[in-house]
Amino acid sequence: MEYRRLGSSGLKVPALSFGAGTFGGKGPLFSAWGNSDAAEARRLIDISLEAGVNLFDTADVYSDGASESVLGAAIKGRRDAVLVSTKMALPMGDGPNDAGTSRTRLVKGVDDALKRLGTDYIDLLQLHAFDAGTPVEETLSTLDDLVTAGKLRYVGASNFAGWQLMKSLAVSEKHGLVRHVAHQVYYSLVGRDYEWELMPLAADQGVGALVWSPLGWGRLTGKIRRGKPWPEGSRLHDTAAFGPPVDDEKLYDVVDVLDQLTEETGKTIPQIAINWLLQRPTVSSVIIGARNEEQLRQNLGAVGWSLSPEQIARLDAASNTTPAYPYFPYYRQEGFARINPPLV
Repeated sequence: MEYRRLGSSGLKVPALSFGAGTFGGKGPLFSAWGNSDAAEARRLIDISLEAGVNLFDTADVYSDGASESVLGAAIKGRRDAVLVSTKMALPMGDGPNDAGTSRTRLVKGVDDALKRLGTDYIDLLQLHAFDAGTPVEETLSTLDDLVTAGKLRYVGASNFAGWQLMKSLAVSEKHGLVRHVAHQVYYSLVGRDYEWELMPLAADQGVGALVWSPLGWGRLTGKIRRGKPWPEGSRLHDTAAFGPPVDDEKLYDVVDVLDQLTEETGKTIPQIAINWLLQRPTVSSVIIGARNEEQLRQNLGAVGWSLSPEQIARLDAASNTTPAYPYFPYYRQEGFARINPPLV
């Protein structure tokens, strides 16, 4: 397993990390993802650690805290061997302070997460969404206090817009507060919006990307084909409305090239899609999920080899889309590109 620095921090994380959204599945979304209990979770973690995957990502809202509880039970007795990443900001109840990133919410939320995880510190806490109702200074000073108290080691964001992340980084610099070293983002061959603004920001500011849903919300599994209905057992029947939209024709164009590359490389479509991501700028780790051992072992096969530059170029061409304004001039017009060439 390759290990990479998380942004500009000193923390090294594996190129692949494990997403625990399948642990303890409850509700229409998370039950469709998976419902691993502590015993099955321990087995999946055993396999992950054997492969060098030691970062496990969860969130308080995943199955109303059940994911954190199952993860905590599964890592009991080996806390020092793993890195634990969790997220908070989204609603955990109906009360006025049960959502957001206020001091009240964060202090209580961290204490609650620590209890569920069965640990006294969290390696990486990410804000699951930007809270426009709370001053950034309040949020970051609270995170700074929690780091000083030893409850958190590093902090990051998730699903922030460019200005939200940049404002947070500026406030950290101005007041000498802990800064975001990670940004957990959606990025895939059928969802490359991350490249338009967030990737250049990350490269400039030293923020490492942790990629969620690298298979385009389950569309790049090899089971979705042009002119055919979704397979009967596909989770997309239950979860498509919760995820990022994908243009079907673009999806089919990408799958056509992936099919060609499976013949050339002997790798599966998911392995190729993940390997492509691992070669993109600013990506520190790609979060893989698995409902069972077979899925996990297949996803682990995405590392230890590399697509050729020519194969990457074919995937780039098939997956490329014209960015929205104001980004498209920097990709399409020579004068803009000479001043600010795109990273990819």
